[in-house]
Amino acid sequence: MYAIVEIAGHQYKVEKDQQVFVNRLDVEEGKKVTFDRVLLTDKDGDVAVGAPAIDGLAVHAVVERHLKGDKVLVFKKKRRKGYRKLNGFRASLTEIKITDIKKAAAKKAAPKKEAAPKADAADTAKKPAAKKPAAKKPAAKKPAAKKPAAKKPAAKKTEE
Repeated sequence: MYAIVEIAGHQYKVEKDQQVFVNRLDVEEGKKVTFDRVLLTDKDGDVAVGAPAIDGLAVHAVVERHLKGDKVLVFKKKRRKGYRKLNGFRASLTEIKITDIKKAAAKKAAPKKEAAPKADAADTAKKPAAKKPAAKKPAAKKPAAKKPAAKKPAAKKTEE
């Protein structure tokens, strides 16, 4: 059985007892985590697809350790310009081990508040709001007149 689950904004295909490296999670090492956003499951050819997620299904995992990924070098260059930039990057990762793919614990619905007894309909009926006359907008200002460009005297021709 496998499932496609969304963890920290990324989708992973996971199976039981599989180790997965995901973006850093704010969970201590050794703690259990549950991912309830299961998008698809396959159990011996029986495929269930969610719209977008399957209700009542969750992936349970244990946080193994936190670590940094391999260094990725980002090199930028523009030829013949002398422009070169080199940047390094190491992703912060969390290693998790999938322990189980099973139905999630039922969430308890919040108890509904009882509706307060309604007062007489005449007391609660709202009067229509009095309409105010629309405020007049100030007239739009005319754009300033452009000044004509000053004419330059024509260049004198000299004969030699």
